[in-house]
Amino acid sequence: MDLVYLVIALALLQFFFFGGMVGRARVKYEVAAPSTSGNDVYERYFRVHYNTMEQLVVFIPAILLFGHYLSPNWAAAIGVIYLIGRFIYFRAYVTDPPKRGLGFGLSMLPIAILLLGGLGAAIWAVLT
Repeated sequence: MDLVYLVIALALLQFFFFGGMVGRARVKYEVAAPSTSGNDVYERYFRVHYNTMEQLVVFIPAILLFGHYLSPNWAAAIGVIYLIGRFIYFRAYVTDPPKRGLGFGLSMLPIAILLLGGLGAAIWAVLT
């Protein structure tokens, strides 16, 4: 499970990095706190960060379930795809929001695989 924990730590660091980018954009585009709107580019950074937080709520338990019940190595590998997807999403959303689809898909598909696989294996463990 060490690789799973490493991927979770990287996901949290990625989230922390995205938050730093929001802070930087807040200063650059002069969006005074507590406002979360006022500049289109700033709002893109903010939305990427917020969307990442929403996905972490599902990603972390899903990778733990999959790693515990099925395979920690596969869970970590799938988790790395999630991390790459988040960076692609970040880059695309900030530069051209309609092109965020690939990054979103590379984030959501790994989560779905981890969640459904982990849930299925947990149910199987309970029933057998």
